[in-house]
Amino acid sequence: MPAPAKAEPGPVPARPGPARPEVDAPPDVDVRASDADRDQVADILREALAQGRLDAEEHSERVEAAYSAKTMGQLEPLVRDLPRPTPPSAYAPPRDEGPWPPHGASDHLVAIFNDTSRKGRWRIGPKTNVFACFGSVRIDLTEAIFEQRRIVINATSLFGGISVKVPENVTLRGKGAGIFGGFDISPHDSPDPDAPVVLVQGAGIFGAVEARPKRGKFLRDLRKER
Repeated sequence: MPAPAKAEPGPVPARPGPARPEVDAPPDVDVRASDADRDQVADILREALAQGRLDAEEHSERVEAAYSAKTMGQLEPLVRDLPRPTPPSAYAPPRDEGPWPPHGASDHLVAIFNDTSRKGRWRIGPKTNVFACFGSVRIDLTEAIFEQRRIVINATSLFGGISVKVPENVTLRGKGAGIFGGFDISPHDSPDPDAPVVLVQGAGIFGAVEARPKRGKFLRDLRKER
């Protein structure tokens, strides 16, 4: 009598393994970039320049590309190879002056092979980004309207010049570097502990950034101006 045929082995059930981590969906490269998105990229590039991760030419090219970017897909490659910097709120001035403005809406002043200025009676926002390339930017805050106490001016000069003047009764701070150029901030403390505080930060690359009080110019009423 013939032996019964051996049954073919069936499929071995897979053993349960560790769950695969969910992979975040890539950002939509076609989403329009906001001013806050451009500001964050500019901050990363500024920190990378100060740390020597980018040279002056690379920094200039990327900053110019950041401020002309229209979509997130154009911004992301500019910082893909760079670490994220310490946020500006980590900056600790000599006395407790409260938190600095977070990322948000910003004003932009750009001078490329030309000159631009902001002066007279105007409202200064919490953050102003300034970029001068073979040109100059002059900012005069002596008649400006301060609607908040903390003001940050991000200033980058490449073969150009940036000048900032503040009233004598406003506190002035500086944080930055001159790279084959100058970064000259004259720190100044207002006698009024509640006076507005202006922080100028950035770099002078084969160019100059300077900020100082304008003698004889005062905000008429510090509390009313805010």
